[in-house]
Order: sequence, then C-alpha cells, then structure tokens
Amino acid sequence: MIDHCEDSGPREECGVFGVWAPGEDVAKLTYFGLFALQHRGQEAAGIAVGDGRRLVVFKDLGLVSQVFDEQSLRSLRGHLAVGHTRYSTTGSTTWENAQPTFRTTATSSGLALGHNGNLVNTAELRDRVNSLPGRRGWDNGLTPSTDSDLVCELLAATAADIGFEEAAIRLLPTLLGAFSLVFADEQTLYAARDPHGIRPLVLGRLERGWVVASETAALDIVGASFVREVEPGELLAIDTEGLRSTRFAAPEPKGCVFEYVYLARPDTTIAGRSVHAARVAIGRRLAREHPVPADLVIPVPESGTPAAIGYAQGSGIPYGQGLVKNAYVGRTFIQPSQTIRELGIRLKFNPLREVIRGKRLVVVDDSIVRGNTQRALIRMLREAGAVEVHVRIASPPVRWPCFYGIDFASRAELLAGGLDMDGVRRSIGADSLGYVSQQGLVEATEQPSSRLCTACFDGNYPIPLPDDAQLGKHMLEEILSEATAIGKSATSGYGNAGTMRQP
Repeated sequence: MIDHCEDSGPREECGVFGVWAPGEDVAKLTYFGLFALQHRGQEAAGIAVGDGRRLVVFKDLGLVSQVFDEQSLRSLRGHLAVGHTRYSTTGSTTWENAQPTFRTTATSSGLALGHNGNLVNTAELRDRVNSLPGRRGWDNGLTPSTDSDLVCELLAATAADIGFEEAAIRLLPTLLGAFSLVFADEQTLYAARDPHGIRPLVLGRLERGWVVASETAALDIVGASFVREVEPGELLAIDTEGLRSTRFAAPEPKGCVFEYVYLARPDTTIAGRSVHAARVAIGRRLAREHPVPADLVIPVPESGTPAAIGYAQGSGIPYGQGLVKNAYVGRTFIQPSQTIRELGIRLKFNPLREVIRGKRLVVVDDSIVRGNTQRALIRMLREAGAVEVHVRIASPPVRWPCFYGIDFASRAELLAGGLDMDGVRRSIGADSLGYVSQQGLVEATEQPSSRLCTACFDGNYPIPLPDDAQLGKHMLEEILSEATAIGKSATSGYGNAGTMRQP
C-alpha cells in the first residue's frame, strides 16, 4: 500500500487499544476505538479477542474500515480484546508485520500484543531470542522483522513457567526505547508504558469494564470515562479479580513533544493539556515571535488549522480558508498515472483562488521535514494569484531523526539538518519563514521542559542510542536476508497461531 501524498511530512507511529468488558461486544468496541486512532497509522489494522479458552487474531493490510466488516467482527467473540493500527517504524508493510502479533507458550496458552513506539536495543533482543532453548539462529522457524515480534516471542517463551504477568515484570525493565504496549492472553488484559512515557497511553472506565488506549479521543468514542494516564514504568493487569498495578521501573517522564504538534488528535488530552488548546497557543506565540504585514492567515489543513487560528488571534490578521483538502485522499492500492503523479500535492490540496488572489498570505503548517509539501504548496498559491507567501511553522526546525516511534527522514534528508533559516526559506520559495521557538513550544504544552522529549529539535536523546549498525527500520529484515543468502532457511514461525486473514 502506498500514500502518494506523504512525501515530506512526519509519519505517524501506531495506535493501540484494549478492552476488558464481559457482556459487551468487545470486537466492535475495539473497531470503533481503532477508528478513532486511524490517524496514528494507516498501513494495517488488527484485533485479537479472547473468550477465556482461546485467543483469535484477525488482521490485514489497509485502513480499519477496509480490514473489518460486520461478518468478521461477528466472528470475534469474547470478553477482552486488543487492537492495533499500524504505521511501520520497524519492518516493512507486510501482512506478517501487521499487529497484534501472536505467539503461543509451551503450554499452548496464546499471547497477542500491540506496540506503539520503537525500541533501540533490538539487536540485543534478537540475540536473546536466538539464545532461547531450542533456538538455532535464523534457521529456527522464527522470522522476526519487528521489535514488537521479538518482545512477543520473549514474553511467550518465559510465561510458560511463571505466567505472563511475572514474565512481563521481568522482561519490561530490559526493553530500551519507547513502548506503550497492550497485550492479552485468553483471560487477562495487560498494558504497559516505558519508564520515560514517551508514547501516550491512557486508562478509561466502562460501566462493566476497562479500556486502555493511545489517546483519550478513543475513550470518548466508545463511551469510556477517562480515569488517568498509565504511568511511565507501570504495568496494568485486568481480569476477574479487578485491576492490578505494578511498577517495573522508576518513572523518568519524557513525553514526546511532537504529540502536541502533530501526532495526536486535537480532541485528545495529554498530561492534562488539551492538544487543540496547545496548538492554538503555539500559533499565538508564532504571531508574537514572527510578525509580518499580511492580509490573510490560512492553514495547511488539517494539522495547521489550530495554530493558524492562534496566529490570527495573536496578530489581528483575518483568518480564512485558502486551501481545500480532499478528505478522501489517503492510502490506496491504485497507482496514479505519471501525469497525476507529477501533479503531486494537488491530489491532496487545491487553492481557493477567489480567496487568495491578490493577497499577502501567512501560511501556517505544523512542521517542515523534507520540504516537498511546502515547496509545492507555495508554487500552487503563487500560481493562484497570491502576492506574497509568508510561511509560519508551529514547531522548531526538525534537525534530528526520531528513534522512538516516529518515522522521520534520516538526518541527511531533513531540510533543516543542513540549511540555516534563510536556506530553508529559499529552498521552499517563501517570502519569509518563521518557526516557533523551542521555549515557546514547550510553554504552550504547559509541561515542564524536563518532562518532554525534544530530541528531534535539539538532538538530546533521553535514551542512549546504539551505533548506526544496530539502528534502522529494516535492520532485522536485512539480517534475515543476509542469513538466507548464505544458505539458511527461514520460514514463518507462528505455530499454533489461531490467526485469520481477510480474504
């Protein structure tokens, strides 16, 4: 699957959802929860349901609405469910890499796991999997190509003797990087968040059960009331005995600041702060930090809209809609013709010529990564009659890649990684360019800077990174390919998986 318009922006990561609610239609609750989290990943979706005796996983490539229908949801009956919507930050876009990922223990108990985030000690975890009893390197029937798959394998391998809860308490402190996990066996729902709490994870209450999800917006859509965030370094277990909380590591909060900029839905709340309110506040700060005489403030919809509203409020310049976004452009199996491909951004945006003709515009966007989108938009606006185009960005320059769950470009591909402000301005063709300051962004979140990860802006990574050879989206696949090339065989290792694929 491809997205013909995601040539330059930050890619989302993943969304996770879990529900424990006897007597409820947990598959449909999970379906709607994933629908609310669709913005976090559009490559694949899956749901695992447990009924106390068995665990069944249904997953496929595509949007949530493409993967599931009434018939498939009716086949998923039980009292608990785990759901996942994926954008790949480790591993390729294949059915095998769709989540929830599944394993069985030596006692035939099942485990389904969904992961939002990215681990940085994947090579070490791979070696640990290979050293498990009965494992013989890459010819052992296991072909992991994601960090999530390795975690699932290690949990399943350990749980046969001590159970999943104790296995998780032992394993989770050894995982380095960002992880918000939702996983389950046939009877119990689990949720865990890394000690830095880089990716969001929240707990909600249903009348007859519990919900965990990446964002509060997913709680809202299923009618769950917000209880609290899952704490950094916390493991939750939910079963017939109720909800249990265990600390597996001391909390060192470093929430991702880019959730406020772009990743989270505007109707989500993170650490008590409305994401929409934070984005409007960023826009007001942009107006103070980078004023310019202009006739109209317009957003790059939809991610630039709240900040554009804030810029208009702070500057006194009227706000207007100058670009129309096609809401139905997303991932598609249909390849565009060469002519359409060359038009690029026009698949997604079209200017309102009567609004922008003859105007000096302030164009507000969430970020600049490679700069392709802004370059094409500015050209389009000038062709439609804009007299001046002043670009304002609701985040500081993105100079460093993310290794904790956002699929940014490499540093060599990041436009601001090798150019100063005026160099970026010239590259995208703007009359002027202004980024919100890092201090202004942090203040808009109303969080202490000590509790936020800002590595993509300043290169200060809160979790130490291994050398470059042990990083990379396709590292495991490259290792597997090398092993295959020297004569080793590798076959799918799901065993008694109980998985179903959309026909």
